[in-house]
Order: sequence, then structure tokens, then C-alpha cells
Amino acid sequence: MVPESAPKAFPLPVAPLGSRLRIAALHGGTELTRRLTELGLNVGCEIVLQQREGGKFVVKRGETRFALGGGMAHKILVQEYSEVARDAHAAA
Repeated sequence: MVPESAPKAFPLPVAPLGSRLRIAALHGGTELTRRLTELGLNVGCEIVLQQREGGKFVVKRGETRFALGGGMAHKILVQEYSEVARDAHAAA
């Protein structure tokens, strides 16, 4: 059961450009989840949405940029990083 105070996760394409995000869940099949994890886009990591053009997205993790198609991006659920950090600090 998820506590009511937990930050809400939403699909990556809904995030505003330039926002710091934390990957909350990967809702693809095993192959998509494996592929994203091998790239380093795993649950809990911090990313920044850098570009949205048509149905394509560019995210940055550290110094590495990743180009994602729209279908893949919709299967990545994220949370605003500031909300995650604030809730973690409040719980401590």
C-alpha cells in the first residue's frame, strides 16, 4: 500500500522541460525494462528532461544523453525530484 503523502508518479512526457525527475517505475515488458536498465535508466535514478520534439524525447542522466521514442517515454513513470527529496527529508 502506498502512503497518501507519497509523491504521485506520472508518465515522462507530462513532465515540464528542464525538470529534475526521479524514475519511479518502468511499465514496459521484460525486454523494455531490461534495455532501459542496461542503459542506466533504472528505478530510483535522477534524470533531466532536456528536449521534447514531436514524439521524441531527450533525457540526461549525469553527462549522458538518451534519445527516447514516445512509446518508450510513456512507459517511464517519474516523480519531480524536489518532491521526492522533500518527502524523504520529512520522513527522516
